[in-house]
Amino acid sequence: MIHETIDACYSGVYPERAVEFFKTFHSEERILERSQKGEILILERDNTIVATGAIVGNEVLGVFVRPLEQGSGYGKAIMNALESRAKTKELTQITLAVSLTSKKFYEALGYEIVRDSSVDVGEGQHLNYWEARKSIAPNQSLRPIGQKGA
Repeated sequence: MIHETIDACYSGVYPERAVEFFKTFHSEERILERSQKGEILILERDNTIVATGAIVGNEVLGVFVRPLEQGSGYGKAIMNALESRAKTKELTQITLAVSLTSKKFYEALGYEIVRDSSVDVGEGQHLNYWEARKSIAPNQSLRPIGQKGA
């Protein structure tokens, strides 16, 4: 599903070598590494994966929504769940890399672009993206401590 999404969403936006870089960065081996170091969330509908995303430390990685399902709220649902996981871990900030095609999505979720970045993928081609972050408040647990004047 991830490679299908990369092909559909990044081809024509990024140079060919950058698209291949994305596929390598999101290979089965790398996904397995993420699952061992962090958490991967999968959203299914009718036994089909429609969205996924991971959190490793305070970094969100590999957020993808099946192309035909984009705009249906699945990406926002994955991000909300990942942010919830981060709050549970008492993290105060999340970082992520923002692709050219997802900038508006992440900005709408409150992520702040902090710098332009680029990876040289060879043959004069580059994968351009932005680094972004979002401050979050850890989950607060409220408990009654008694009533005054009782």
